[in-house]
Amino acid sequence: MNGKKGSIRIDICLTPKNVVPEGAKKPITEGLSPRKWLLDVWDFARQDTNRVTFALKVGLACLLVSLLILFRAPYDIFGANIIWSILTVAIMFEYTVGATFNRGFNRALGSVFAGVFAVVVIQVAMSSGHIAEPYIIGFSIFLIGAVTSFMKLWPSLVPYEYGFRVILFTYCLIIVSGYRMGNPIRTAMDRLYSIAIGAIIAVLVNVLICPIWAGEQLHRELVNNFNSLADSLEECVNKYLSDDGSEHPEFSKTVMDNFPDEPAFRKCRATLNSSAKFDSLANSAKWEPPHGRFKHFFYPWAEYVKVGNVLRHCAYEVMALHGCVHSEIQAPYNLRCAFKSEILDAANQAAELLHNLGKDLNNMKWSLQTSQLKHVHVSTEHLQHSVDLHSYLFTASQEDNSNKPELKLSRVVSFNRKDFKKQSSEPESNAAEKTTPPLPVPMHESYHEMMKRQQRRLHSWPSREVDDFEDDENVVSDLIPRMHALESTTALSLVTFTSLLIEFVARLDHLVEAVEKLAKMARFKQQTEN
Repeated sequence: MNGKKGSIRIDICLTPKNVVPEGAKKPITEGLSPRKWLLDVWDFARQDTNRVTFALKVGLACLLVSLLILFRAPYDIFGANIIWSILTVAIMFEYTVGATFNRGFNRALGSVFAGVFAVVVIQVAMSSGHIAEPYIIGFSIFLIGAVTSFMKLWPSLVPYEYGFRVILFTYCLIIVSGYRMGNPIRTAMDRLYSIAIGAIIAVLVNVLICPIWAGEQLHRELVNNFNSLADSLEECVNKYLSDDGSEHPEFSKTVMDNFPDEPAFRKCRATLNSSAKFDSLANSAKWEPPHGRFKHFFYPWAEYVKVGNVLRHCAYEVMALHGCVHSEIQAPYNLRCAFKSEILDAANQAAELLHNLGKDLNNMKWSLQTSQLKHVHVSTEHLQHSVDLHSYLFTASQEDNSNKPELKLSRVVSFNRKDFKKQSSEPESNAAEKTTPPLPVPMHESYHEMMKRQQRRLHSWPSREVDDFEDDENVVSDLIPRMHALESTTALSLVTFTSLLIEFVARLDHLVEAVEKLAKMARFKQQTEN
């Protein structure tokens, strides 16, 4: 024990009771604290109060259906089959009125078809005798399952996919339970009555108590997308013109679209992802009766989807402009300032047009917006003329560098071994005829070292400026044209930005036409243009 021969020393480290291991110091449920969870729920409900309304309406509908079981009289009439009412409410009750009508139609049609099929098959099976009866019922279940599963995959029948599911499970439950319980026709009728009761309660609660209309939501979403696109355009252009290159986001943030200082960008990105939402709301709105501001039948909800498609077509250009803002190759700040007034004018005029279109949609009024559209075209033409008039600025870097000392431009060094030997073997008289003496090449630097140095210089851009290479003592003049091309590319990135802005304005013409068509079909109130 004290280092003696044959002894073993064992060190036991006793952890005090009040000392927590390092890995267990951080509680696992730190991010799941009740207070934080309640705050998240509160924020989620405050963003859209209709979510709370929908939840309360579902609870009320389930309570009303449950009273049919809790009270003795209705339970004596329908028996245990009244549970199907609760199941119908839970499955059929949707967020909007239109979606509830759509789901109810599929539910009712599927239940009726399943009930009729079940009654017919039961009659055929019972007339075939006790031996053939289970085989007929089993084959019918297989046939119904295969046919409904295949038909719901048919492209034109995809909207009725839920109806085929209802046919399948309703048919199976009715025919199997009726076969074991006896009197299958009575069982089928009781369950159909229970389903009808649940459907009626779900529809009445959803329509009469704080209805949430899909048409209203679709209209509001389209107006918000107009304003979001206009805000995103202004935000993108202002950031591009005010960015002097001092702050450049990390590549990881650019890839993950993590731009906390650009709130309108997130809304524009949501506009691009709104296609499925628009289609769903439009399909639900078709089932809704005239309501609110939409007071005539056969309202053109499909035109809302078309306007949304054209608006997304314009949003693609804004996303491309946003990509130019955060691209690796940027035009010089002074060059952007040269076209600042023209770019700002075109962007502001286009954003104002988008705001006016969204305002007209929101008020369900329509003016031709001809003067505003002309202002957009005029400002865009000014931008094009300005770019054309000052096009020399995009190639000025090559001309500016023509006044560099000719000593650095007169000598072209070849990295070919044969050319190098040939040059070294030329007579001194030929060398004297040259206007400038050749640059001395260090003898201790091998060919491979020269190639490595060239590659490092090529791949160091844009972390090093072009002038840094020209200040080197042993600059290779073959690299100068290549460096001028890269410098010109940075200037041409401004041309890319302006061309994308011009393309955005060109797409606004189609947007105005789509809104005008919607206004005529939806019977917006005509108003004179200010």
